[in-house]
Amino acid sequence: MQFKRLAIAVIAAAPLLAAAQSNVTIYGVLDAALSKEDTGAVNGKKTLQLNSGNQSSSRFGFRGTEDLGGGLKAIFNLEAGYALDTGVGDTALFGRRSVVGLESEFGTLTIGREYSPIAAIAAASDPFGQGFYGSNLSAFGSTGRLTRRLSNSVNYKSNAYSGFSVLAAYSAGEQTSPVAPSAPGLPVTADSLNLRGIAAQYANGGLYLGLGYHEYNRLAAGKDKEMAFGAAYKFGDFEVKGGYLVADPTAANNKFEQLNIGGTYTMNANKFFVTFQQNKVEAGNAKGNAVALAYTYNLSKRTNLYASYAQLANNDTASFGLNSSSTNITPPTTAPGSDPKALSLGVRHAF
Repeated sequence: MQFKRLAIAVIAAAPLLAAAQSNVTIYGVLDAALSKEDTGAVNGKKTLQLNSGNQSSSRFGFRGTEDLGGGLKAIFNLEAGYALDTGVGDTALFGRRSVVGLESEFGTLTIGREYSPIAAIAAASDPFGQGFYGSNLSAFGSTGRLTRRLSNSVNYKSNAYSGFSVLAAYSAGEQTSPVAPSAPGLPVTADSLNLRGIAAQYANGGLYLGLGYHEYNRLAAGKDKEMAFGAAYKFGDFEVKGGYLVADPTAANNKFEQLNIGGTYTMNANKFFVTFQQNKVEAGNAKGNAVALAYTYNLSKRTNLYASYAQLANNDTASFGLNSSSTNITPPTTAPGSDPKALSLGVRHAF
């Protein structure tokens, strides 16, 4: 009789035990803003835009863990982006992040589409938190600039030891045959589009330091190099952040450099942001300097209002633009020297 009672109790508790061992969370961000944008081009038209994702990219996702015992966990994350103003999803359904992996006392190993080691440094050291026009996201995505996400990748992040942690990644270009070189002296290679990256971080109290490096085998163009250095320090209600990002392609005179420095001040539900950004490319001695301001007001833990303003001054050979979390303002390359500007008012809700 006692055995039967015990068996019934175990069977009844099984769903609760399963729920305790594994969990899945649905989360997301909805961000919309009304923006007045100006590319700065001669005879260009200032436009009023309803944008999605000026402070944070609008998204939804699923993440979960399963306790495998002995300190080992299975983890996954699927994250999709979309435009709140139109309801249209990104080209790739889970193009923001799509990984499965294992987590233990030795660190975390993930496989799939993941953020690069340099992306972690840039995110931690951007005064704007990679939101609002004037963020350091203008250093990513364009040809010859830095790589933010890695498809077909294997990624490792160590646990922190005395404040130190290490990130490493390998992204397979999946080229099935050797690719001929694009210039004399470059080797024939079968690993074109492969990327190898590593980064080291230190976080202790209010101090953060990060350093990262990528080596990217561009298709038939030799190896590109990407580097990042970031720092941050929080003291009381103030936080200062800065970063230096470099993309050095194989081709001569194409080196790209970006410097960001700024800070935030928090006062109750109010938060104020300021940042200065400089972009440079060797070719033509192109240079652009940007100054940006932002303000957020928290209506609750999950909802805030925001306002931001940014302006960028390009020299006569430059056509740099302004990037927020999901939108950008880029002058036409046929009109170098144009000075883009943007003013945005928006609302952001996270769930």
